[in-house]
Amino acid sequence: MLDNPPVRQRLTWQQCLACIGPGILLAGAAIGVSHLVQATRAGAEFGFGMLGLLILACLTKYPFLEFGPRYAAATGEDLVEGYRRLGKWAVWVCALVTFGSMFIIMAAVTTVTAALAKFVLELYLPVALSPVLWSALIIAACLMLLVVGRYRVLERTMKWVMGVLLVCTVAAVVIAATGGRAPAAVPVEIPAWWGAANFGFVLAFMGWMPIPLDSAIWNSIWVREHGAAAGRAMTLREALFDYRLGYLTAAAVAVLFLALGALVMFGRGEDLAAGGAGFAQQLITVYGQTLGAWSVPLIGAAAIATMLSTTLVVLDAFPRAMHRLTEAARGRAPAEGKGRRGYLGWLLAQAAVGFGILAFYGGGLRAMVDLATTLSFLTAPVLAVINYLVITRLAPPDARPGRAMRWLSLGSIVFLLVFSAAYLVWLVGR
Repeated sequence: MLDNPPVRQRLTWQQCLACIGPGILLAGAAIGVSHLVQATRAGAEFGFGMLGLLILACLTKYPFLEFGPRYAAATGEDLVEGYRRLGKWAVWVCALVTFGSMFIIMAAVTTVTAALAKFVLELYLPVALSPVLWSALIIAACLMLLVVGRYRVLERTMKWVMGVLLVCTVAAVVIAATGGRAPAAVPVEIPAWWGAANFGFVLAFMGWMPIPLDSAIWNSIWVREHGAAAGRAMTLREALFDYRLGYLTAAAVAVLFLALGALVMFGRGEDLAAGGAGFAQQLITVYGQTLGAWSVPLIGAAAIATMLSTTLVVLDAFPRAMHRLTEAARGRAPAEGKGRRGYLGWLLAQAAVGFGILAFYGGGLRAMVDLATTLSFLTAPVLAVINYLVITRLAPPDARPGRAMRWLSLGSIVFLLVFSAAYLVWLVGR
């Protein structure tokens, strides 16, 4: 049994540093295609015109993602156990969403990561590998780290990767803002993002920014794993501090990538590449053309760190969630003895199936990604309601959200319902 210190103790700087981990993993999962591609594309097409939408998307998802670590720290259970206590219907809904997207997302993020690695690293290394071989190397390296190093090594690795990502991204934006083309080259008028022509992009931009709601499960599981690795459970204050740090980091990096697109690509009059990998390569090329070839390693390192962090964390998160969801669907509470074997089984399955999808379909993943996106859109309000019910009904009274957070949650649920309905109408009518 892990020792759990008092919930309301004040945190020292040493405690703050020690509790950082699960939130950084959440940030690593969030900062991926949604940031590097969608946020940057928003800046490239509309300047800073979509900044308000970005902030709104982050604000309305904040409470439901926070309920994961809040519940885990307050009860010692992960969020899946809360779903099981709420009813098997909640477990099955989340299992459907997770299983319906895990292999597709794994294939999609690995494809973009491999394309970036090939594009950037082969500029400086005497190698010429196919995208499929790059994908295999990336998945193999991530698998080795997760199987051999386990959670503690994953957490330490992600702290270094996120450090590189933040330094390179901030430096890239600062250099773009101070050393880019003359302001006269940037149009004064920012095109409007609203209207039927851009509706699909706006929906995708907000729906996956900064991360889908089912990732609340991941964070709750990581809170327990962090406690097991540290020898004591995280307190509520520690878990909330860690989550808020990670979430604010993800939101801030999204703003940075939007700014990068606005500063480097907006107003150039070029057609933007349609695919995620193609657009990321276009960003690196334009950045180098604007600031000079010396800047390519900087933006390239930021892009690779962004996608590598997502690939690694996604490969860990989905198997942990699916193992717990399948156990809960059978009516079983967490079993520490079988947890490792179940996790490894799903880990190997995700790596193998994800690689198989990208190897056989290659650039034809768009239809599959659209399917995963649709599932995520339409289930977001349901997941939000489930998380709200778990935290307000099953958490200890002193760990439940206050009045302001409840009102924000209810308002956000209404927003997500309207948002999903709009997406459904657009999907049927396009």
